[in-house]
Amino acid sequence: MPTYDYECEKCGHRFEHFQKMSDEVLKKCPECGKKVHRLIGGGSGIIFKGSGFYETDYKKRAGSKSGDACPDSKGGGCKGCPKNKDA
Repeated sequence: MPTYDYECEKCGHRFEHFQKMSDEVLKKCPECGKKVHRLIGGGSGIIFKGSGFYETDYKKRAGSKSGDACPDSKGGGCKGCPKNKDA
């Protein structure tokens, strides 16, 4: 469930509220009871950890080197594989 940011139009109080996406938007400030509006959030970013992905994230078969045929193939490459465009 996401956390939403709200701001009171009267007193300027800012607060967060943890609620379901399907829940109704809050209407009253917990400080003064006046009207609030939901702020547009920046969301959360994606964090990639590690030295990289694609080549380093997939297990290599014994004896395979970068540039070999796809590991799922029997030496001929996979259907739709970019390495088979010339074939």
